[in-house]
Amino acid sequence: MRFTSLVGVLLAVCPLVAQQQDFSKVQMKVTKVAGNVYMLEGAGGNIGVSAGEDGIVIVDDQFAPLAGKIREALRGIVDKPVRFVINTHYHGDHTGSNLEFGGSSTIIAQDNVRKRLMGQGTTPPGKPANPVQPKGALPVVTFEHDVTVHMNGEDIRALHFPSGHTDGDSIIFFPQSNVVHMGDDFVRYGFPYIDVDSGGSIDGMIDAMEKAIGLLPANVKVIPGHGAIASIDDVREFVKMLKETRDVVKQGMDSGKSANDLKKEKALAAWQKWSGAFITTDGWIDTIYNCLSGQKNVGFTKHN
Repeated sequence: MRFTSLVGVLLAVCPLVAQQQDFSKVQMKVTKVAGNVYMLEGAGGNIGVSAGEDGIVIVDDQFAPLAGKIREALRGIVDKPVRFVINTHYHGDHTGSNLEFGGSSTIIAQDNVRKRLMGQGTTPPGKPANPVQPKGALPVVTFEHDVTVHMNGEDIRALHFPSGHTDGDSIIFFPQSNVVHMGDDFVRYGFPYIDVDSGGSIDGMIDAMEKAIGLLPANVKVIPGHGAIASIDDVREFVKMLKETRDVVKQGMDSGKSANDLKKEKALAAWQKWSGAFITTDGWIDTIYNCLSGQKNVGFTKHN
C-alpha cells in the first residue's frame, strides 16, 4: 500500500493529524481501470472517475486541500465539468473536498452519510461527536437503498450495504466498464478499519462483500477504498480472512476468554501477514471483540 494512502486512512480518524499534513507534497496518480473508468490516488481514499462526453462523475474526493490537484488530474483525463460526486461513506478522507465540489456539482450519498456529516448520531461516552460540516459539503441527493446515475453510456449504480465499515456504506457499480468501487468495505492495507462507533460491524462487512461478489462477473476490476486495483479473487481472500479471524475470536469469547487473553496467546498468529501500521493484529482482535460483544452504536436504521 502506498504511504500516502495509509496516511489518508489515519487522517480519517485523527482530525488533528489531518490539520498538520502537508498536502502540498501530495501527487495525484491517475490510472485507467477499464472502459471510461479511472482511479485517482493521492492522500485518502481512492477516487473513482467516470469520464466522457456527458461530463465527469467522481466517487469520493479525499481532502479539501487536494481539490485543486484533483481538478487538474481530471482535466488530464477529459476537459469536462464534474457533474456528480458520490460519497461511499462519511469519513473525511473520502468527503473532505465535498465543499470544494459542492458549489458546481451534485453530491449524492446514502441517507446516513448526510446525517453523520450534519453531526447527527450517538457517540460513546468520552468520544467526540462527529463535527458538523457546512451546508455546501452535504449531499443534496440521498437514498435509502440505491440510486443510479446515467452518464457516459454507463448506468452508475450506488447500492447501500448496511453496517459494514460504517452504517452508510455504498458500493458503486460501473457495469458497462466492468468496474466496481468498494469504498472502505474492501481495503488493501491489511486488517480493515471498522468504525464500530458509527454502526460498522465485521458481520456487516462480510455480508456486504459476499453479496457484492454475487453481483459481479469473475473478471471485474475492483477499486478498493485504499490500495491498488484488485480482482474478485483478492476480495474473496479478504472475506476468507474476515470470516476465519472472526470465528477464532468468537470461539475464544464463547470459552470465556477476554480480548487480552486472546492477545496474550496470539490467537491470530496465523494471519500475521495482515497486520499493518494502522490496524495491528492486537487491534484487530479488539475490533472483532467489540463487534461481537455489541459494544457499538446502533446507527440510524435497523436491518434484518
